Amino acid sequence: MKQFSLKWIIQPEDHHKEIKQYLKEHHISKRALTDIKFNGGKILVNRCEQNVRYRLQKQDVLEIIFPQEQPSESLLAEDISLEIIYEDESMIVINKPPYMSTIPSREHPRSSLANALMGYYQRHSINAAIHIVTRLDRNTSGLVLVAKNRFVHHLFSQMQQKRDIHRTYEALAEGQFTEENGIIEAPIGRKETSIIEREVRSDGQYARTHFEVIQQYPNVAHLKLWLDTGRTHQIRVHMAYLGHPLVGDELYGGSIELYPHQALHCSQLTFVHPIENKPLTFHTKAPFLDKIMQMF
Repeated sequence: MKQFSLKWIIQPEDHHKEIKQYLKEHHISKRALTDIKFNGGKILVNRCEQNVRYRLQKQDVLEIIFPQEQPSESLLAEDISLEIIYEDESMIVINKPPYMSTIPSREHPRSSLANALMGYYQRHSINAAIHIVTRLDRNTSGLVLVAKNRFVHHLFSQMQQKRDIHRTYEALAEGQFTEENGIIEAPIGRKETSIIEREVRSDGQYARTHFEVIQQYPNVAHLKLWLDTGRTHQIRVHMAYLGHPLVGDELYGGSIELYPHQALHCSQLTFVHPIENKPLTFHTKAPFLDKIMQMF
């Protein structure tokens, strides 16, 4: 696979500007420039190699070639099928199934999304490390965003800090809702008796969740949810706190009679492409909807 690169045609307003300043304005950090200089990247102007002190001229073609990334030797590549929703040179959007961890853990050291991606990269000669931008709990399904190189991952991280990557979730929650929509503002922290479980507690981190009832069924509601913060298990904790635990979420008081794991799915992902600057929206259907429709 060819090395990832970016190319610009210099406009009049950037005439006589140093490459270093121009690249800073395009979010390429000093660390990235050091990586380019010492690890096999290149800075080219009109196909000739230049240093960062070169002063650009109108209509120059500036190209940055990033170093080839080396895959992690500790991450096992596995031949696991992936449902790829979108892919280009910069990123991949994947529909993750339930029962798949995003990254390996002590409890689940294999068969994660990262293992599957490493296998996919090897089969398609993509020499890159794994850069997962948006993670999901093991038993939560839905859209996951992956950057194909560390520079694009850096851009996505900046977007996340500004809340410019928007995720919409769908869920099944227990009980009858008296309101069609609402906002839950309640701080979340780790439960003292568990290394996994979280709870609403006064000394926790600020957390804010929006919900909307799409359809109310007997004792079960189909919800749309979105977050203003990204705390661990936030939707699961907040819905349990509201008295409406997610269907199948045993950890937070939900019953598995209707569904074997938490009925939570990241159904929509919206953001602006960090390189091409075009708006993108992806959508997938929640896997539990067919079952609930058959039941009611």
